[in-house]
Amino acid sequence: MQLLPCPFCGPRDEPEFHFAADAGQHRPSPSSEVPDRDWADYLYGAEASSGVAREIWVHLTCGEFFLLTRDTVSRAVLDSAVLPARTPSEGAA
Repeated sequence: MQLLPCPFCGPRDEPEFHFAADAGQHRPSPSSEVPDRDWADYLYGAEASSGVAREIWVHLTCGEFFLLTRDTVSRAVLDSAVLPARTPSEGAA
């Protein structure tokens, strides 16, 4: 089992986390006016590249979202950070 570092709670077992999104992937907006084809491309069209990835994850235990940088080949965690405009004391349990 892999340990992931929650910036709010510290290292925890991987099953406590859930992948939320690729960082930097912009959601089409406004959603009521986006054609189905564009939604399909947004949801399913992203390429899964090998190497360093920046992702948004949520720690299910504390409910906080954070930025995780990891290597998708080696599974090594390179960095874990609070999302911009947040500080660990704002969401600490």
